[in-house]
Amino acid sequence: MDRQTAEKRIAELRRTIEHHNRLYYQQDAPSISDAEYDRLMRELQELEVLYPDDQLVSSPTQRVGAPPLAKFAPFVHPSAMLSLSNAFTDQDIVEFDERLRRLVKTDVISYIAEPKLDGLAVNLIYEKGRLIRGATRGDGTTGEDVTANLKTISDVPLTLNSNLSRIPDLLEVRGEVYMKTGPFETLNRRRVESEEEPFANPRNAAAGSLRQLDSRITARRPLNACFYAVAQALGCAFSTHWEALAALKSWGFPVNELVDKAGSIVACIDYYHRLSDLRKDLPYEIDGVVLKVNDLSLQEQIGSVSRSPRWAIACKFPAAKAETLVTDIVVQVGRTGILTPVAIMQPVSLSGVIVSRATLHNEDEIRKKDIRIGDTVVIQRAGDVIPEVVEVDPSKRSGAEKTFFMPLHCPQCGSDVVRLEGEVAHRCVNLSCPAQLKEHLRHFASRGAMDIEGLGAKMTARLFDENLIADPADLYYLTEKQLLALDRQAEKSVRNLLDSIHRSKNPPLDKFIFALGIRHVGERTARILASTFGTFDHLSKATSDELIRIREIGPEIAASIVEFFREPKNVIVLEKFQKAGVIPKGLKQAPASAPLAGESFVFTGTLSSMGRSDAKAAVEKAGGSVLSSVSSKTTFVVAGDDPGSKLDKARALGISILSEQEFIKRIHGVDP
Repeated sequence: MDRQTAEKRIAELRRTIEHHNRLYYQQDAPSISDAEYDRLMRELQELEVLYPDDQLVSSPTQRVGAPPLAKFAPFVHPSAMLSLSNAFTDQDIVEFDERLRRLVKTDVISYIAEPKLDGLAVNLIYEKGRLIRGATRGDGTTGEDVTANLKTISDVPLTLNSNLSRIPDLLEVRGEVYMKTGPFETLNRRRVESEEEPFANPRNAAAGSLRQLDSRITARRPLNACFYAVAQALGCAFSTHWEALAALKSWGFPVNELVDKAGSIVACIDYYHRLSDLRKDLPYEIDGVVLKVNDLSLQEQIGSVSRSPRWAIACKFPAAKAETLVTDIVVQVGRTGILTPVAIMQPVSLSGVIVSRATLHNEDEIRKKDIRIGDTVVIQRAGDVIPEVVEVDPSKRSGAEKTFFMPLHCPQCGSDVVRLEGEVAHRCVNLSCPAQLKEHLRHFASRGAMDIEGLGAKMTARLFDENLIADPADLYYLTEKQLLALDRQAEKSVRNLLDSIHRSKNPPLDKFIFALGIRHVGERTARILASTFGTFDHLSKATSDELIRIREIGPEIAASIVEFFREPKNVIVLEKFQKAGVIPKGLKQAPASAPLAGESFVFTGTLSSMGRSDAKAAVEKAGGSVLSSVSSKTTFVVAGDDPGSKLDKARALGISILSEQEFIKRIHGVDP
């Protein structure tokens, strides 16, 4: 085959494969067999090797087929991906506008209004028009490198269209990966048919699909993408956000068709209500609208506060509600022994999700709302996520309804249930309660803790029920032979699970502390303990007095930590971890001579010389810590421009207040 013939065949194959990709991935209507599709793809791959061309970067062969990754690499965003503050009412929106107009001293501000898609935020980097990196939002500063997976989504341009607008040398673009409701329902139906756990909602499905270590799995999921912002574009200048959106369209990025200009806040409120009425008819889920100041110079003037831009706001829709019947109330036992009543209800569709269970929190909440078995109730998804019972319709009672009482004995192990003075929670007092142990194991393996892939709630429960594990340390002694003996366990799945367990042997110290499930020690407290003590050994030997001296640690938390390390059963488990080679990575401690050693800071207002994240990093580098709220344990409050209520609280408590200039001097060891 000569080059001319090959080039024609390559172009034909690319068009054909793209057509079948759309049929398979977007329309769920494949017209050829998998074998035929694979044959076309192999032919194209072979020809591209023999006859490379400039269009290779956008070929369908570049979108699908990367081998599984062992772990996502971290990616530091060139510019921080800030989160948005929320508005819930018309008055909230009006007050947002009033604040901005006072700040910039103008009568009217023009906005861009857009739907708030319920998906996963991503950041894409292009160099000279070619996609080189794509990452999840993560914590706003560092995300996960999911470039290979993003390339499988047809909405994501691999190369930019240069027909209408100049392509910048470096382009950073923000967008949302989401899943439409129709394909989501089809995906869930297939998962149920394959005896797989269905996804809870389209957002979870999109997030789970984008975070696959094997990009071939992502490619089979019906994902879409929409783009809403230019973070930076070297060599291109825009005066308005609307111009930036137009440039995105011209470069080949999908921009939501409902994005609109709003010349005043009244127009913004009209848009908010219009989309609230429209949301049920859209082919994808939205949970609100986003308002952004259109003028980019005005955005810069307004600036940001903490981790949120002042010039934008997310206007959330009221939670969707539905009516259903409470058929029963059961009790779940959590990892700390707390008993939680749960309403079992007649299944009802709510915001595109079938809901049949809702937490009732505690007995006091049940009494307050007077919820009985057999009641007709109104439910909603709090934040469009967690189902909750809002109220009872007493007019529909028949007289056959039953009052619920918390059990005197644990439904899982039969041990006594107690309610401590001053607490609303009922607890099982048996530390060996199977339900507690299962939840503890699930927590240990969860993403925020040890992040062991393939070890979800069902698998941990199964391992426990089969007597393969009794505590988290037992995970590191599992063998391939033991796991293969379980029903329906494929050899590949077993190897992947064991590999994931092995990779978790050297976790960050704070993750390991959090994973242990020490009472009152959440993620933030775990980070504080890790940065203070540096090693797990030092923490395990800490006294109550040493712990209380840490500004963020009170007597109750300190007592809980000391008790944990003194408990003989816990000592045995920790020794098992050590023998299995589980060694948390210690953190470097700031020396006692560091300028801010032992000092804690709270920021309020906007700093002119640095961003909030830079200021936090500077404090921690100098040996100090940054708190989110003002308390008697706060050493200094740093007041920038336009400070908030934290300043008033600091004055009331007699806490020292620093200006930005004084703060900078203190960082460098100069007493202001």
